Amino acid sequence: MSQKKILLIDDELDILEILSYNLEKEGYDIYTATNGNEGIEKAKEIVPDLILLDVMMPEKDGIETCQELRKVKELQKTLIVFLSARSEEFSQLAGFQAGANDYVVKLIKPKILISKVNALLQLTSQVSDNAKLIEIGDLVIDKDNFRVSKSGQQFLLPKKEFDLLYLLASNTEKVFKREEILEKVWGNDVIVGERTIDVHIRRLREKLGINTIQTLKGIGYKLIV
Repeated sequence: MSQKKILLIDDELDILEILSYNLEKEGYDIYTATNGNEGIEKAKEIVPDLILLDVMMPEKDGIETCQELRKVKELQKTLIVFLSARSEEFSQLAGFQAGANDYVVKLIKPKILISKVNALLQLTSQVSDNAKLIEIGDLVIDKDNFRVSKSGQQFLLPKKEFDLLYLLASNTEKVFKREEILEKVWGNDVIVGERTIDVHIRRLREKLGINTIQTLKGIGYKLIV
């Protein structure tokens, strides 16, 4: 299996050096950029599996950079994780709204960050958009037979509930926005009420456990594993 590629975008050279050293020890191919514009061009060139992105940078900040990266078709499956000194809630919300998969504050210890990166990349290796059978912890989703089981208990879900669960499970590191859920589960031609997603999420929680699906207020939903 080819090595995973990670792109580091940060204007602090010492941060790039420390992260590069530790991630290369884990066996990853590491590429670096010191500003947003350079990072976007580098990402288009190498198509990394994961991007660690700073927020405060010259020329183009991290939020703008993330928005531009998410417009590139070839980078749709690339994980983007903000690594920033800014810990305010509004900064984190802006990061998720720009299309990030996760947001990590720079005070995090290197070993913990490496463990998070390993977990993110291992999980996305196991689950693809075309997977017929998704196994995440004690949750098993069988797309061919429309069957779901959790801790050995079987559930027969209505089709829309199943489709919604399958979508969330297809990428457990992604926060799915409400607009995307409506488009992929109900389709653009179907008119549904504003509370439709909320009702389906509530029903899934009642069946699979209250903590199975996380709500990020003002953004969307994420499956918790």
